[in-house]
Amino acid sequence: MDTSDDTSPTSAASETTTTGQRAPEPHDEHLWLEDIDGDEPLDWVAGQNAKTIARFQDEDFDATARDIRSALDSDDRIPMVVKRGDHYYNFWRDRAHPKGLWRRTTWDSYLTDSPDWEVLLDLDALAEAESTPWVWAGAAVRRSDHSRALISLSPDGGDAHRVREFDLATQDFVDGGFDLPAAKTRFAWLDDDTIIVATDTGADSLTTSSYPRQARVLRRGQDLAESPVVAEVPRDHVAVFVGSDVASAHGRDRAVVVDAHDFFNSRLSFVDLDELRGTDGAITADASAWEAAWTRIDVPTDVEVGIERDFVLFRPQTDWTDAGVPAGGLAVADIAEVRAGDLRPRVIFTPDERTSLQSFTWTRDFLVLGLLADVQSELRILDPGDGFSATPMPGVPANHMVGVGAVDADDDATANDCWLITTGFLTPSTLSYVSLEGDAEASRHTSVIKTAPALFPADGFTVEQHFATSADGTRIPYFQISAADLVLDGDNPTLLDGYGGFEVSRTPAYSPIVGIGWLSRRTTAGRHGVYVLANIRGGGEYGPAWHTSAMRENRMRAYEDFAAVARDLTARGVARPERLACAGGSNGGLLVGNMLTQYPELFAAVSCGVPLLDMRRYTKLSAGYSWKAEYGDPDDPADWEFIRGFSPYHLLEDDRRYPPVLFWTATSDDRVGPVQARKMAARMQAMGIPDVWFFEDTEGGHSAASDNRQAAFTRALSYRFLWNALTGE
Repeated sequence: MDTSDDTSPTSAASETTTTGQRAPEPHDEHLWLEDIDGDEPLDWVAGQNAKTIARFQDEDFDATARDIRSALDSDDRIPMVVKRGDHYYNFWRDRAHPKGLWRRTTWDSYLTDSPDWEVLLDLDALAEAESTPWVWAGAAVRRSDHSRALISLSPDGGDAHRVREFDLATQDFVDGGFDLPAAKTRFAWLDDDTIIVATDTGADSLTTSSYPRQARVLRRGQDLAESPVVAEVPRDHVAVFVGSDVASAHGRDRAVVVDAHDFFNSRLSFVDLDELRGTDGAITADASAWEAAWTRIDVPTDVEVGIERDFVLFRPQTDWTDAGVPAGGLAVADIAEVRAGDLRPRVIFTPDERTSLQSFTWTRDFLVLGLLADVQSELRILDPGDGFSATPMPGVPANHMVGVGAVDADDDATANDCWLITTGFLTPSTLSYVSLEGDAEASRHTSVIKTAPALFPADGFTVEQHFATSADGTRIPYFQISAADLVLDGDNPTLLDGYGGFEVSRTPAYSPIVGIGWLSRRTTAGRHGVYVLANIRGGGEYGPAWHTSAMRENRMRAYEDFAAVARDLTARGVARPERLACAGGSNGGLLVGNMLTQYPELFAAVSCGVPLLDMRRYTKLSAGYSWKAEYGDPDDPADWEFIRGFSPYHLLEDDRRYPPVLFWTATSDDRVGPVQARKMAARMQAMGIPDVWFFEDTEGGHSAASDNRQAAFTRALSYRFLWNALTGE
């Protein structure tokens, strides 16, 4: 391949702004708080935490936190499993095991009410033995014989994790096995003794976004620094991602690398591993041999590419006009034709103005699509053996979501079987099992395997879907969960939730945290809390166009959508502004930060979690550089002109009234980081703005929820603050 092309997986380039100029940085009196672990900032955090806890931790708070944790720790939850070989694996946390157990069982045992679990790894015991508060980050079981696994463990709940090889027979880490130090690592098995890995090896091995930019082939016993680099991406791209499909039913082993230019533009290259095996069957470590073997799929960079068996799949973000594939559609091509340079994608799903593709899963003989139609779940079965003919899967209830996943396409006994997970705002999850064998809809029998118990009382509540009209006339759907006898006089304490970014869809889901923390509450007058979920632009509920319409210079559309829902709630008599609060986390924290600063008159309280707020410096903080495609580049003067319009840290004004606000975050969050919340709270307090509260979890990761205790504490704090602000109680 031509390695001089800067889109090649083996190239590198330097960063720059599009204009060559750099926007000036506004004065920032709180830069000192960006020293995440500095003594002075942590002293400030401790003082803020003490004030917040003293104000809001009371009997009500303790009861809510206790009830949320009990629900999260409930032994009656469904233990979701992944099949590998003859075993079904599960990771489980409860009160006795707050850090969790990695365990497995057999199918016959799993079907019982009390499965016989074989505990493979006790994280609480490991954390104590190694004096490290390990947080589970996943496991990859070797597919060839299912006897080894690579386990990822975070030392602090952040995105960086250590990868260690584990022997499933001895139930211990392998002495002298693969062991990668803590970093934002991606990896995949290539054979029993070889992995492909992208990690931090120093010496310019990371992108500006703090993710790996080099992929290496590492053999058992080899020093990581000595392993050859087989793919490399420019430093100003987001990352290189690696993957593999080995020892699977199609009979061909492949490795994949993805050069992620940004969150929405990438190039995929693949290699058939048989081309890189020597006479002894071992995969070569010759970097030049790897470079020559890669096949890069040359399509527009905003076309998401995937490989399954002998198909290449394409899902474009915008219309791929030359190939006739619409934005959000799905097309396939034969991999042999792609390798030969004969690219002729065939469209197998076409979206419409109501319907979007959200997910898909392959069994051995079928492709199952997960769709949304006006944020209502649909499933569709496609048969590649019959020209991808489509059959709907019946029985999907309204205002619910049904997720689908193949059980194990490599096992003849389960080759065409799927898991179905059905959930709703008021409906505990149900796990079902369906076989797609046969060509008639009637032959596909669905069996309920497990049903979760109710974790909060839902009798007397109802779910409704409504639509608001945004500033530009766009209809914005939202779900309202409330008492069935809701009085529409504006006096109901109402919480409006949303996200609106990165093509993430917010859909119906059972949440004991929301049920216990908000819906089950009553005012002294007997009013229940009302919960509202807004499906604003920037998300993916209507496909990629719904997302791209609120990117960069159009970002304000997402905030206008959210404000439109707030106004609609007032117009319909659900909640007047004095009874309406909003909450959001991460990109949702940026959303509600803009509600705080641009629409303060619409809300009586704001809970702003693990947020982005300083949009002038977000690319310099934690992993922020990787989000330039979403928000724009604040160093570029042209981009800063529109970014400053949705940068809450710079929108604060003297003599303007703001609603009470709680900023909550986590010290070990290495994705967004705690410093934006710190600085926003400090600036507002210095301006003399009342009711500005701050709490920083010193343990939890990006969601401030590395275990159930932390999740219960931070969510109870948020709900206690909001309820007090709306009701005075």
